[in-house]
Amino acid sequence: MANKPLFITDTILRDAHQSQAATRMRIEDMLPACEKLDKIGYWSLECWGGATFDVCMRFLNEDPWERLRKLREAMPNTKLQMLLRGQNLLGYKHYADDVVDAFVQKSIENGIDVVRVFDALNDPRNMAQAMKSIKKHGGICEAALCYTVSPVHNEDYFVELAKELESMGADTIAIKDMANLLLPYEAYSLVKKLKQHLKPETLVHLHTHNTTGTGDMVNLMAAQAGVDIVDCALSPMANGTAQPATEALVATLQGTERDTGLDLEALADVASYFRKVANKMKADGILDPKVLNVDVQTLLYQVPGGMLSNLLSQLKQAGAEDKYYDALAEVPRVRKDFGYPPLVTPTSQIVGTQAVLNVLSGERYKMLPKESKGLLRGEYGKLPAEVNEDVRRKAIGDAEVITCRPADLIEPELPGYREETKAFAKCDEDVLSYALFPQVASKFFENRDKKPAEATVDENGFRVLYVDDRS
Repeated sequence: MANKPLFITDTILRDAHQSQAATRMRIEDMLPACEKLDKIGYWSLECWGGATFDVCMRFLNEDPWERLRKLREAMPNTKLQMLLRGQNLLGYKHYADDVVDAFVQKSIENGIDVVRVFDALNDPRNMAQAMKSIKKHGGICEAALCYTVSPVHNEDYFVELAKELESMGADTIAIKDMANLLLPYEAYSLVKKLKQHLKPETLVHLHTHNTTGTGDMVNLMAAQAGVDIVDCALSPMANGTAQPATEALVATLQGTERDTGLDLEALADVASYFRKVANKMKADGILDPKVLNVDVQTLLYQVPGGMLSNLLSQLKQAGAEDKYYDALAEVPRVRKDFGYPPLVTPTSQIVGTQAVLNVLSGERYKMLPKESKGLLRGEYGKLPAEVNEDVRRKAIGDAEVITCRPADLIEPELPGYREETKAFAKCDEDVLSYALFPQVASKFFENRDKKPAEATVDENGFRVLYVDDRS
């Protein structure tokens, strides 16, 4: 292989603190570092989407759109990247195509360059409108494969899915390994296959975490296989449930054919700033050091770390902690009955809750939440494999299974949202904030123009008090 620098996307402004600190980093703690971040030479900086939109309004009293505009102004030379859940956008349901198009348009207008779009079921139909809108409004379209392990999710499955997404207009294909299930040699093989079957101009971008302790090895093996870009996080918020450390990979590849070309001293300088931010979050109880622990149960049970926490929490509430391993063992059985959905939001919550209910009730599928029924009915899209028809019949009876693209059943929604918000929306962005989170946005708009309470500031310029939602 001729010299081919590995590109780096840094997640310090989004997924790193979403994974470790419930997305609580404030814009005021980002801006002082932006000039230095902008000079590093990253392929992109991931800074928006995911949970940031909800958390900004719900807990931080920040306008997410204003955050994006400030970041764009502060970093004019670096591509800004966001994460989008396809037809779900950043909310928790499918939206009509007109809302999807408007949201993508405004995201790009306000400063986003790269939109990583995924669907929890890997159903391309749920990604189609977002991908079309990204291209239409001049963004870089990065379509993601949600990586998971099952009898149907093999290498050929992901290669064929990648080819389909490329044919739909993807500029870049992302391997989204949200649970750190992709092991190093599998990463090498999958990247090799993707590079062989995709067009030379289609970049392959790897996203993993370090939950199981394999993330650095996954990135290194992918680099050896020819991956174009990998996600990393600056060391103060790297590893554990976040991404592997940027500096470690940059140092490892120095002097090799995949040398990133990034300056370790410059990285160390900006990392020293974020170390103060991370220490402040730890002192305020927002960043729990437990998130740095290696969790091999993710590999043993193919269950993401956050899902394990939810299982335990549900069992505690029911006074049945002793059923933990029974519930864990039930998860793969439910997943098989439900057609092997990848375990990522929202399917991880649906499958996990159903497993807990099966164990607690002493009878499988005695209780079926509306979300389980919706998944089996096709409301979330096409499931990867055949479902257990006996379970589906128990869930929805003789109701017709949705086989079309679910969003085809949704009438245009934007005019209705405009009407609902005409008394308080100041711009199209306000209408979209309300469309995604009506209750949260309404409360945010009420308080937005009030004078904020003065915050105590320490000698480093950091707020002493952070909004805390743990109560």
